[in-house]
Amino acid sequence: MVWPFNHFRKPRQAPRGTIEAIYGMIVTQAREPIFYRDLGVPDTVNGRFDLLLLHLWLLLRRLRTVQGANQGATQSGATWLSQALFDRFCEDMDDNLREMGVGDQSVPKRMQAFGEAFYGRVQAYDRAMESGSEALALAICKNILNGAGLAQARQLAAYAEATEADLGRADEAALLNASFRFPPALTEDTTR
Repeated sequence: MVWPFNHFRKPRQAPRGTIEAIYGMIVTQAREPIFYRDLGVPDTVNGRFDLLLLHLWLLLRRLRTVQGANQGATQSGATWLSQALFDRFCEDMDDNLREMGVGDQSVPKRMQAFGEAFYGRVQAYDRAMESGSEALALAICKNILNGAGLAQARQLAAYAEATEADLGRADEAALLNASFRFPPALTEDTTR
């Protein structure tokens, strides 16, 4: 029996352990030394931030396709997961700022800058992904490699496209249960 007031129920939340596992996978992948050593990503706070954003964007982009497939439902697990991952990202950025000694008065301004950077890059990467590999390489070159190293940006773009394809093959259950994997940072396709 369906209760008539089920829209008053508190929305289902993804288990905290699942959010931590998925966010941990994103962070671990973004910290792979090969990105910094071989692909020119600056091993700086900004470089690590930008690579984290790239991986978060790739997963959120995949979750949007799951959400689209579930239109008509009140909210899919992918919607909750997307929001929970974004919230976890914000918590992580806040924690990092405080660990770096940023004062309480400055944290909100810095968090606003992080949010603007996130949404700006999401829009740029989405447009670039739709326009093709070279557009994505240019967006990555600008946002991650500080405008230098187009050859390395092309490798990162190929990696992003391979990651999108791998995530596209993961079914909704694998995504929601943290049982998917990011591909290796360098493959034969990305070293051409």
